[in-house]
Amino acid sequence: MRIALFITCVSDTMFPDTGRAVLSVLERLGHTVEFPQDQTCCGQMHVNTGYRTDAVPLMARFTRAFAGYDAIVTPSASCAGLVREHHPVLADEYGSPQLRRQVAELAPRVYEFTEFLTDVLGVTDVGARFPHRVTYHPTCHSLRGLRLGDRPQRLLRAVEGLDLVDLPAADSCCGFGGTFAVKNAATSGAMLADKAEAVLATGAEVLCTVDNSCLMHIGGGLSRQGSTVRTMHLAEILASTEGGRP
Repeated sequence: MRIALFITCVSDTMFPDTGRAVLSVLERLGHTVEFPQDQTCCGQMHVNTGYRTDAVPLMARFTRAFAGYDAIVTPSASCAGLVREHHPVLADEYGSPQLRRQVAELAPRVYEFTEFLTDVLGVTDVGARFPHRVTYHPTCHSLRGLRLGDRPQRLLRAVEGLDLVDLPAADSCCGFGGTFAVKNAATSGAMLADKAEAVLATGAEVLCTVDNSCLMHIGGGLSRQGSTVRTMHLAEILASTEGGRP
């Protein structure tokens, strides 16, 4: 199977360890992963803010960059959802017949990391060890868009030494929402305060998610409160082995 890593803008610029963790886990499971150098933004921020036509060249570039791969794996539920749900719509609205065919053929092969592990590879135990108390925040795109369900939790429960604790009001949005956090800062801040309170109530040492954008938002709120709770992408926990470090 030819697997490509789609790293996303946020992970590439701010959380490079997440991409390394995805690579580490997949290689541990015996797979070879390639990183197409031509990849750029998938166009999510353009679509989310109404600049749909500006997203079309990015969609076309994405389609060219990842052509020929059996699976495109990304550590981002929001970007996976954008490609699978919105690229076909954009192609129908603005694309040529050829681009529509290419997008329709490629989009179903894009997977969020945890669904690729559980649904495609059929594994939950990836040989990780992480002896810490962890809570998991299901991001909006993972919960309501991709409908990942309990896939992330199943992977976490299989990690040796990990104590997974439930997050109160887990299905509540953290308040990030891309430009929502900028355009509606007061509302976003109130939502973040509720999420941070819920995280602290768990007594967890680590908060993890499958979207670094939400992780950045919640982590920033916790940091400003002086909290010692660490924030980690789920992939980094799955990449951890002896000693509980990636």
